[in-house]
Amino acid sequence: MTIRLPDLRGGLRAYEPRAEPLALTPGAPLTSRTVFSAAHVVADPYADTSPDAPAAVDWDATLAFRRHLWSHGLGVAEAMDTAQRGMGLDWAGAAELIRRSAAEAKAVGGRIACGVGTDQIAAGSLGEVRAAYEEQLAVVEESGAQAILMASRALCAAASGPEDYLEVYGHLLRQATEPVVLHWLGPMFDPALEGYWGSSDLDTATDTFLEVIAAHPDKVDGIKVSLLDAAREIDIRRRLPQGVRCYTGDDFNYPELIAGDEKGFSHALLGIFDPLGPLAAEAVRVLDTGDVAGFRELLDPTVELSRHLFRTPTRFYKTGVVFLAWLAGHQSHFTMVGGLQSARSLPHFARAYELADGLGLFPDPKQAEERMRNLLALYGVAQ
Repeated sequence: MTIRLPDLRGGLRAYEPRAEPLALTPGAPLTSRTVFSAAHVVADPYADTSPDAPAAVDWDATLAFRRHLWSHGLGVAEAMDTAQRGMGLDWAGAAELIRRSAAEAKAVGGRIACGVGTDQIAAGSLGEVRAAYEEQLAVVEESGAQAILMASRALCAAASGPEDYLEVYGHLLRQATEPVVLHWLGPMFDPALEGYWGSSDLDTATDTFLEVIAAHPDKVDGIKVSLLDAAREIDIRRRLPQGVRCYTGDDFNYPELIAGDEKGFSHALLGIFDPLGPLAAEAVRVLDTGDVAGFRELLDPTVELSRHLFRTPTRFYKTGVVFLAWLAGHQSHFTMVGGLQSARSLPHFARAYELADGLGLFPDPKQAEERMRNLLALYGVAQ
């Protein structure tokens, strides 16, 4: 049977859903790369709330999804952009998420790293920004998780130049008890981060970023680069001090960056590995054997889906991620904190469904088809 899907020209096209999913089961731990999936949160669909109210989270479903990722050998990057930090999930909700997920990771033996930011303040002086970072760093370290120092809107607004970034990050790295991951999130993900590291010139900003790392190499486990610029990531990767890892955050070019070249490779911390989790883990297991071609054969076909989900405006990629989690049966509804389920169009959802189904990502293709038909009916599309 076929399903009629809307296209970008205002018409309908016939699509024949896949009959069987791709067979993917948990396997051996990953060895050649460290791979984190930045995980989404599941909203409580029964909460009487509004888009600008504190997030209402379904904790059982949220933690169950993290157990799903851990079961496939992936680490979880918690309370990050994918979890709607600053786009529906406030600091109080993020702190609770960190505590619960870190406890769950300890219980099941899963790897976890958690985002440290400044989103409990909208703006402030450099001292207030530093204090906000310190408060969040303490929560993450007390939970037993690794810290990811995220880019800060408040720091971007308060800093007058590169020297302010050097001072704030230097202070935080000196007091961190364990090596952290530094995260450079580009303005395509958050327009408020334009000019991060003290300059809109990326070469100048890169130099400042690397200066922070060079001054504290023992306190930096790695960096996450989310600029959607493969050439720049490779350049940064090759300039890192010995022992500092590069975790790609490039959802457009991740297969080639993870595969690497004769001069090195990137590990991964990716939002697209939320819907791709089992497939991504299987691809890395193939890479663990030294089979680069087999790795690329599995992962290259996923790039079209990733580029679709992360298309401009990129910051709304979370909507597609949660949509696919619903179709895949990881949650019973398509509702998001902050009402963000409204951030993408029906043609966008239709194409995401088609691409994900074609890859075999849905454990139960029939259920995914039925849910897609329900969404189409809600939008008035008759079959």
